Amino acid sequence: MEIDLLFAKGAVSKDYQKNEIIFEEGGFSNFYYQVIEGSVKLIVCNDSGKEFIQEYFEAGECFGVSPLFIGKKYIYTAVAEKDSSIIKLQKEKFLQILDENSNLKNEFLALLAHRLYDLDNMCKCIINQTPEFRIISFLDHYKHKKQYDKKEEIPFTRQEIADFTGLRVETAIRVISKLKEKHKLDIVNHKIFY
Repeated sequence: MEIDLLFAKGAVSKDYQKNEIIFEEGGFSNFYYQVIEGSVKLIVCNDSGKEFIQEYFEAGECFGVSPLFIGKKYIYTAVAEKDSSIIKLQKEKFLQILDENSNLKNEFLALLAHRLYDLDNMCKCIINQTPEFRIISFLDHYKHKKQYDKKEEIPFTRQEIADFTGLRVETAIRVISKLKEKHKLDIVNHKIFY
């Protein structure tokens, strides 16, 4: 959404330091959030404390939106992946913007449908496939999201790729090395290019 429109409706921006929590699992969804600068990850943890990254958002993208429409609590925690500036707008004002702008409402519906489809696809990959397939699917998803048509640097550590795919970091490292040997990705100065 256009930042000027959000500010006109009373939105405020706040700066977050790397690893600072924006909202926590179990909290009520009372605000619309959008990244102005930096990046945010949505995480869930299992009973043993292993972190799983559900999604990753960068400048211009909104996050934590689906609970707003159904009055549910967050099922994930939002964390600043790096120093970030985040805009937030009260739920009622956000819904008012959508009611007043049918084009925005339709765009938002399409955005949520795409995210749900991508999440369903990732769940399918994690549940049913080999570690290599999981990592390739994750890389394909990121590349598609960014609309890359050639090899580009993937801005995630091996630990983060493991967290996205539900793998142990040792497995992710081993599989990424195999993918390099198979010429499916490149590694330059420890950075992954896909």
